[in-house]
Amino acid sequence: MVDIATRVWNHKWKIDPIVRSLIDTDFYKLLMCQSVFRNKPNTQVTFSLINRSKDVPLADLIDEGELREQLDHIRSLSLSRGESTWMRGNTFYGKRQMFSPEFMDWFEGLRLPDYHLEKRNGQYELTFAGSWPEVMLWEIPALSVLMELRSRAVLKQMGRFELQVLYARAMTKLWEKIEALKDVDGLRLADFGTRRRHSFLWQDWCVQAMNEGLGDCFVGTSNCLIAKNRDLEAIGTNAHELPMVYSALADTDAALKQAPYDVLSDWHEEHDGNLRIILPDTYGTKGFLADAPDWLAGWTGIRIDSGDPATGAETAIDWWTSRGEDPTQKLVIFSDGLDVDKIIALHGQFAGRVRPSFGWGTLMTNDFRGLVDGDALAPFSLVCKAVEADGRATVKLSDNPNKAMGPAAEVARYKRVFGVGDQAKQDVLV
Repeated sequence: MVDIATRVWNHKWKIDPIVRSLIDTDFYKLLMCQSVFRNKPNTQVTFSLINRSKDVPLADLIDEGELREQLDHIRSLSLSRGESTWMRGNTFYGKRQMFSPEFMDWFEGLRLPDYHLEKRNGQYELTFAGSWPEVMLWEIPALSVLMELRSRAVLKQMGRFELQVLYARAMTKLWEKIEALKDVDGLRLADFGTRRRHSFLWQDWCVQAMNEGLGDCFVGTSNCLIAKNRDLEAIGTNAHELPMVYSALADTDAALKQAPYDVLSDWHEEHDGNLRIILPDTYGTKGFLADAPDWLAGWTGIRIDSGDPATGAETAIDWWTSRGEDPTQKLVIFSDGLDVDKIIALHGQFAGRVRPSFGWGTLMTNDFRGLVDGDALAPFSLVCKAVEADGRATVKLSDNPNKAMGPAAEVARYKRVFGVGDQAKQDVLV
């Protein structure tokens, strides 16, 4: 096991690459990339960094030269022979050859496209433009780089023993969380913490601790490189990116309203079982479920990623019941801003009514709150989203209006088309 504090002190992070591999990314990005490669390979998209935490001035904290060095390193990466063998030959979700030979041939020859970077008002404007299958793979590594460079900026001011104590406290904090979760009967939990992790080494340590501490209750990690290296299940399905881009490509209001279902129709052709998980909140969960075709009710489950999680689960239970489905057989994956108390409460509320599962993210892989003066290492809300597709702006409404994005006129149009009324705002921590 790596001595993280000593590694930080000895290297001062200067030559240690943050992203070590093209599969140091979330599993759902690779699944979605294959779907895009198959269905929309020529769509041109732009991804952009969005810092929702305006009080964290990234351009003042992170040296531009170091940021460019890390981004340029990522552009030099290609799939290794061992990584290719893992993707081609491993069993994912009970399925062999999850990734087609055509997709793998393309992926093995891939180098990520160029980026555009500039400073503006204490923040970095970082964008990626090009063909959708290529550009989409920038999202996770770009976020990982910025989050870790911010951590490094704080850590480089600390001495050797101070670093040892910091990481000892952080390890103790996580282990206490694990001990609190050990007693939750029937818990099912996965690591979803790649995009806003403290560092790669820290995420790797957290995953090992969860695996040892929770045993069979820990079902895997979204991080493909860690899953490969630690012989764990790679976990993930799909994300808001797909309906956002499909919707932006729609030519009429009718096509716009149909676009989120077109996404899942394409997904239905490729995947079955536990990969058939609905993410309904891109343009409002209630409206999405009310208008959903009957075949979607037969899918395995749903992921709740915004709004009040208990309300979202109750909405899903009512919908399944109205469609003649048995909610107790359905998987409900909670994945928004989770920490121990919320996990325990939601599990207690819904165990036996559905099959609850949890994707634990930032507050598992980046919870250094209270460990540094001024909370200089506290997590913050940073995202990298598709903002344009074939020259058209994308929109996300969410079940939490604080997570909405897009031009005001288009947001108003989407609300009208999808019948989104008043929504309750909730604080966005991560």
